[in-house]
Amino acid sequence: MPPKFGTSGLRGLVTELTDDLVADYTRAFLTACPHGGAVHVGQDLRTSSPQIAAAVIGAVRGMGLTAIDHGVLPTPALALASMGAGQAAIMVTGSHIPADRNGLKFYLPGGEIAKSDEQAIGAALGTVSDTAEDGAYIREVGALPAYAVRYVQAFGTGALSGLRIGVYEHSSVARDALVDALSRMGAEVVRLARADHFVPVDTEAVDADTRAMLETWCREHRLDALVSTDGDADRPMVVDATGTLVPGDVLGPLTAQSLGAEVICTPVSSNTLVDQLGFAAVIRTKIGSPFVIAAMEETQVRVVGYEANGGFLLGFDARGPAGVITKLMTRDCLLPIVAPLAMARTKGVSLRDLVSDLPPRFTAADRIAGIPTEASRAFITTLIDDTDARAAFFANRAAETGVDLTDGLRLSFADDTVIHLRPSGNAPEFRCYAEADSVERAETLMRETLAAVAKRVG
Repeated sequence: MPPKFGTSGLRGLVTELTDDLVADYTRAFLTACPHGGAVHVGQDLRTSSPQIAAAVIGAVRGMGLTAIDHGVLPTPALALASMGAGQAAIMVTGSHIPADRNGLKFYLPGGEIAKSDEQAIGAALGTVSDTAEDGAYIREVGALPAYAVRYVQAFGTGALSGLRIGVYEHSSVARDALVDALSRMGAEVVRLARADHFVPVDTEAVDADTRAMLETWCREHRLDALVSTDGDADRPMVVDATGTLVPGDVLGPLTAQSLGAEVICTPVSSNTLVDQLGFAAVIRTKIGSPFVIAAMEETQVRVVGYEANGGFLLGFDARGPAGVITKLMTRDCLLPIVAPLAMARTKGVSLRDLVSDLPPRFTAADRIAGIPTEASRAFITTLIDDTDARAAFFANRAAETGVDLTDGLRLSFADDTVIHLRPSGNAPEFRCYAEADSVERAETLMRETLAAVAKRVG
C-alpha cells in the first residue's frame, strides 16, 4: 500500500518513503503553504529518520530556503521553536506505529496544517522542481532545553518535591527532556528501560504485557508515579503508584482544571466524565488534532483541547503556580504529565486519589492491526446503514439508546455503556473505544467487541 497523506502527515513503509518522494512532498508543502523563509526540521529515534531528514533538508535548501536542523527532539518542542520564530516545520516521525514505517508531520508558521492545506499540498505534488539556489543550513541545539524550561518556569522548582517518579525511556525523543524537567521541579527520577532500538508505544492502546511491566516497576521501585510518551512525544503516558494507567481523557480534564480553562474541545471518543466537571462548555469534534484546533480557534475564551491519546493543546496564555505558560496549539506531552502531578501534590493527595475523586466513568481502547482501512469502513458502514445487522452484531448488549456518527459509529446503551468503532486515520487498524462505570467493565466490553469484529473483518 502506498504512503498515505492526511492532516496527520505522511505515513508509510520506510521502503516506500524514497528520497524522491520525501523531497516531492517537501517541495509541495513549501509551494502550497506559507513558510516564513525557513523550515525547522526535527526527527525521532527510528533508524530510518536521519536519511529522511536529510532528504527534507536537501529539498528545503533546493527551494532556496533556510533549513534549521534540530536533530532529535519532541514534536511539540519543534513546533514551539518554529511557531515562536514564525516559520514552518517538518517533523520526521511515524509517531507510535512500528519501526518499519515512518512519516512526515507538517507545521505552518501558525501551527498544524488543516484539511485545506492538505488538499493544496496534494495538488502541488509533482509540479515543483528545485530552484538553482542553495538555501542556508543552520544546526540548532537550543529547542530541547527551552522546551523543558517552559514547564519549570510555569510550575516552579518545588512543584514535584517529595515525589519519586519513574520515566520509561524506551525510544521516546522526550526521554532526556522528561528527566530534566521533572528533576528540576524537585522530583526524584528513576530512569527505566532506555532502548537503543525503536519501541512503538501507543499511549491510547497499551498492551497487557506492557501494563504488567509498568505495574512491576511501580512496586519494585516504590514509585509515586511513572511517566512516558509515544515515539515523537506528542502524547503522554501516566501511571499511578499502583501501576494503573491514567487515560489521556482523564489527564486532559485534570490539566484543564489546573489551568483554569473555561471551554473544552475534545473528540467524540473522549470520556464523558468531563461533561460533569462544571466547565462552561464541552465541544465535541471528529477525532484528530486538526478538528480540535479548528473548534478551539472558533472560541474566544480560555479554551483548551485534548484527545483520548493524551495530547493536550493550550489555547490561551495560562498561569501556572510559578509563572505564565504560553499558548501552544499543538499536541503536547509534558503539560498533561506535569499539571496533574503538581495538582495532586498541592492538594496533598496521591495521583490515584486525585483521579478517584472524578465521576466514575472509565474508558478502554485498543485496536486490531493489519485490517485495511477500506475493510474497516465497509464493515462500519454496514452497521450504520443496516439496523438489523447492527442489532444482530450487538445482540448481547443492552438496548440501544443513542447513535453518534460524528466519527465512525458511537453507540450508547441502556446500561450506561458506550461502544465506539472507527478505522484508524493513519494506519491499517480497526479501533474500538468502550466506556462504562468501572475499569473492568469497560475493558471487558472493549475486548468482547474487538473479538466479535475480528471474526467478521480480521
